[in-house]
Amino acid sequence: MDERERFTRIMQFQTVDKVPNYELGLLKRTAERWHSEGLPSGVDWKEYFEIGEHRHIADVPNMNMIPSFEEKVIEETDRYIISISKNGIKSKNLKTSDTFMPQWLEYPVKNCRDFIELKQRYNAKTPGRYPASELWEKKVKAWRKRNYQLRPPGEFGTYWTLRQWLGTKNLSLAFYDQPLLIHEMIDFLSDFVIKVLQKAVKEVDFDFFYIPEDMAYKGAPLVSPEHFRQFLLPFYKRVTQFLRSYGIKIFNVDSDGNYDVLIPLLLEGGVTGTWPLEQASGPEMNPVALRKKYGKDLALMGGIDKRVLAKNKKSIKAELMSKLPYLLSCGGYIPFIDHNIPPDVPFKNFEYYVKLKEKLLEGRA
Repeated sequence: MDERERFTRIMQFQTVDKVPNYELGLLKRTAERWHSEGLPSGVDWKEYFEIGEHRHIADVPNMNMIPSFEEKVIEETDRYIISISKNGIKSKNLKTSDTFMPQWLEYPVKNCRDFIELKQRYNAKTPGRYPASELWEKKVKAWRKRNYQLRPPGEFGTYWTLRQWLGTKNLSLAFYDQPLLIHEMIDFLSDFVIKVLQKAVKEVDFDFFYIPEDMAYKGAPLVSPEHFRQFLLPFYKRVTQFLRSYGIKIFNVDSDGNYDVLIPLLLEGGVTGTWPLEQASGPEMNPVALRKKYGKDLALMGGIDKRVLAKNKKSIKAELMSKLPYLLSCGGYIPFIDHNIPPDVPFKNFEYYVKLKEKLLEGRA
């Protein structure tokens, strides 16, 4: 089996010859620490540990704003920088830490008129969405020969996108104060995704669709089940139904935090899997608990507590042994750390974790 077949079969609870070894990302300071503790200089950590990539993304069509906002620096000091991104978001970033979350200062949509103007940047017919026919045909031919899983471009979660436009606070208020605007935004987003992807899904056999949301914090989701059903669920149903008609069967939602109460709604909307299962969010997000609760309705990825890797080998072994033997026997699961690996994880600890995980993946532990 190749990587493509392994991934798609696991996500559909089918047997494979080997579960692939995937991980998410590494913070800059983590890499610096590891290079000082044994990772060879100039060697990429994924290459060193033979870690694969599960997020292969087609580079066309262009699903971004056209044109994007002008990126510019508003203010800069020795400690921080205030800038406007290509998405029109004004933020303040510390220069001294790669773990610091930006302070979000301003968003592109403050009223209905702003949204009308923003929509012009998401015109599905804007030239440049697709390359010239000759280049497009060349890409399609190359993708038909691939041995890796591939998804369409773009990051269009419902909560994710509306938060990018309005900001968390304004979006939370708009669910109550401006319901018609939220419905209009969701309808527009659905139309845009379907119109732009129409050509691509007709000609490319994509393996899965990725829906980033980050719609929860440690204790609960940032959107209630009632509001999810009222506003966001129509997008899921419409878009997954459209993509299913072109052969896509795997729909993975990415969210931090505890969103267990929303999973039944995600399933109703056509979602088939979720990750990275942040373990600091409580026992509800433990992949063992999720498997027992949702069975084969929900494929899982992630769920290995990053905090454990900062402790010792005994703790790492206990974490893996409490989850992997059961989950791997059930199928529909690919294990990896539940977020980017933080700088408090020693290189030797991660090395031990990878070796033990590989033994479990191969049934040797």
